[in-house]
Amino acid sequence: MDPHLRDLRYFVAVAEELHFTNAAQRLHIAQPTLSRQIRQLERQLDVVLFDRNQRSVALTVAGKELLEGARKILELWEVTNVALQEAGEVLRVGIQSSIGRGLITDLESASGHRLALHSASWTDPSSGLAGRQADLALMWLPVPDTSRYRWQVLRTEPRWVLLPENHALAGQESIDFADLLDEPFVAMPAEAGAARDFWLGSDARAGRQARIGAEAATAEERLEAVSLGLGVCLLAENNVPMYRWPGLTARPVTGLAPCELAVAWRADDDRPTILEFAARVLDGGFAEQEPLAAV
Repeated sequence: MDPHLRDLRYFVAVAEELHFTNAAQRLHIAQPTLSRQIRQLERQLDVVLFDRNQRSVALTVAGKELLEGARKILELWEVTNVALQEAGEVLRVGIQSSIGRGLITDLESASGHRLALHSASWTDPSSGLAGRQADLALMWLPVPDTSRYRWQVLRTEPRWVLLPENHALAGQESIDFADLLDEPFVAMPAEAGAARDFWLGSDARAGRQARIGAEAATAEERLEAVSLGLGVCLLAENNVPMYRWPGLTARPVTGLAPCELAVAWRADDDRPTILEFAARVLDGGFAEQEPLAAV
C-alpha cells in the first residue's frame, strides 16, 4: 500500500523537529502513536528513515530524500485542496429586493460559481456584507463605506422617476429634476445612508433638503407608497419594467447624473473566488443582461 498523506505529514513533523515528543505535540497526537506510524511507514517503504538512539534522532540518506519529496507532495495537495474547495464553494450574493430573484441562473452562468441569494432590506446598505451574511453584493453606487469595500461597476444608466398616472407631470415625455424639487419623495430608511441621499437626488439639489412623504425599506413598500400618492421616487432605467403597477407610470429625468450598478465585496476578502467573480461577470457580458437589483 502507498503511504497516506497523513503518514507523510507525520514524517515531515518528525524530520523537522528531530524529536518524537515535540513532533507529537505539534501534531496533537500521542507520542507512542506517532512512533508506531513512523515504523509502519518505514516497513511500507522498506527503508530506514531515522537513526535513533537514546539521545538524538537524525535523518538517514533515505530520510533526507523522502523529506524533499514529501514536502512537495504536501504543498501540491494543499494547493489542489484549496482549488477544490473554491470550485465547490457556494457564494452568497446580497441583493436588496425580492424583485429579480430569477437572475441567479444568469449570474451563475456568467461567473462560473454556484450562488445563493441573501435578501436584505434597505436598512442594510451593505446588503449583507457588513454582517458577513453575504460574500458579494449587487448594489447601486455609492457604496456605504469606501474604505471597507471594493467594487466593480457593471453598467451605467439614467435615473427615471416613478409617479402616479394622474400626476401633473405624468404627461411629459421627460421631466426636468428641477420640476421635482418640491415634490414629496418616498425615501429609503435613514439607515440606508448615502444610498438614501442618492435616490432622493441630493447630488442635484444644491443643498436643498428633499421633502419626505413616506419611507420604504423594500421595493414592494415603495410601490405601495407611490400608488397611495404619498410621494414619487427615483429608479434606474432598466428597472422601470419591474415597477409596472396599475395607476403608476415612469418618465426619464433630465438634470441628474446617471446611476452605476456594481458588484461589491469586503476589502479584506482576498479569496480568489471573490476576485474572479467580478472579472468573470464582466467577461461574460452580464452587464448586458436583465437588471440585477431593483431600486
